[in-house]
Amino acid sequence: MTAEHGVLLTLGYDGTSFSGWATQRKMRTVEEVVRGAILALDPRAEGPRGCSRTDAGVHAEGQLAAFDAKLFMPPRGWVLTLNKQLPEDATVREARIVPAGFNPRFASIRKRYRYDLLLDKVRDPLLCNRTWRIGYDMDMDRMEREARAIVGTHDFAAFRSAGDQRTNTVRTIDSIAITKSLDDARRWSVAIEGTAFMYNMVRILVGTLADVARGHLPEGTITRALEGKDRALAGKTAPAAGLTLMRVDLDLPAETGAPWPP
Repeated sequence: MTAEHGVLLTLGYDGTSFSGWATQRKMRTVEEVVRGAILALDPRAEGPRGCSRTDAGVHAEGQLAAFDAKLFMPPRGWVLTLNKQLPEDATVREARIVPAGFNPRFASIRKRYRYDLLLDKVRDPLLCNRTWRIGYDMDMDRMEREARAIVGTHDFAAFRSAGDQRTNTVRTIDSIAITKSLDDARRWSVAIEGTAFMYNMVRILVGTLADVARGHLPEGTITRALEGKDRALAGKTAPAAGLTLMRVDLDLPAETGAPWPP
């Protein structure tokens, strides 16, 4: 195969040293690092086209990005050769062949995020870049009760940052689960899955849940903020370090090839 074709990548990265996904002048971003690796192998390639614009400090296990290649390699070749070009804090986890011009952003049907909490009075250097350490007492039963109001289709205007200017603020959250680690009683996670999310939406939801769990905000805050559509009614924005983009489900074209690794 020599004609132009698309390649869809599943990417993982530690966001600590990145200024987010999207290219920014004089800043180290995931998009620029991935583009550099692609062009080192195929100077005429176009892309990458990312699916989610993760913020500075946010991590990913299942970010998706596509590019159009002139050079043909099977998916295994793209995974192995791109990973030789990428730095240690980014990796290609999977590749598959797709039609040229395919953009995963417009094929996304569901996303799953996980937010990791560390309930500890003192810091843990091994977890400082991957969790939000909370040193005050937390009522996690109270957090779980509050979280129930998030599930469903709502206007989430109160749960986006000022930088999000989209006019349609209705989103559907399919599920939210708050779980304690079986191996470490200090560690909790909030997994949230939905059709789409706005700028800082997950971090504001988690920050609000934390404010309710520590008694800083009353139970029912989520419901009142949804009804009031006012950012001032919600809680704080949780730090970026605890957030990981876990998975994006796509409506893939019929011509999509098999992934490698299988």
